Amino acid sequence: MESRGPVTLDEEVAALSRSTDRDSLFMQAGLVVSGRPDRVVVRVRNLSAGGMLAESPVVVTQGASVEVDLQNVGPVPGRVVWVGEGKFGIAFDRQVNPQAVRRQVVSQSDLPPHLRRSGLERGPLYRRR
Repeated sequence: MESRGPVTLDEEVAALSRSTDRDSLFMQAGLVVSGRPDRVVVRVRNLSAGGMLAESPVVVTQGASVEVDLQNVGPVPGRVVWVGEGKFGIAFDRQVNPQAVRRQVVSQSDLPPHLRRSGLERGPLYRRR
């Protein structure tokens, strides 16, 4: 029996995103679906450089153009490549850094006094997980 490879662009994107490393996480992101005026909040269940698994009661159709607003990255355009019950997969139009999305940015006021910067330090101010 001969195995069949991906034949459509959607199948190719789905096959590529399944083969890449994915971060399992539980966070929220804003989603704008083409043709809809409202922005909805979705749960991000896993994330890779090329796409994500979203969970939401909103109904989307396979092939719909979307824009996902990811924390620390900003708006990322993409397409819905598969739809399941309450979940759907999005393939991004450009690669993102999943670690940047996960990074928790803190401000000086969030830190206790003994950890605040004196002004002499260099580098970003964020917590690594």
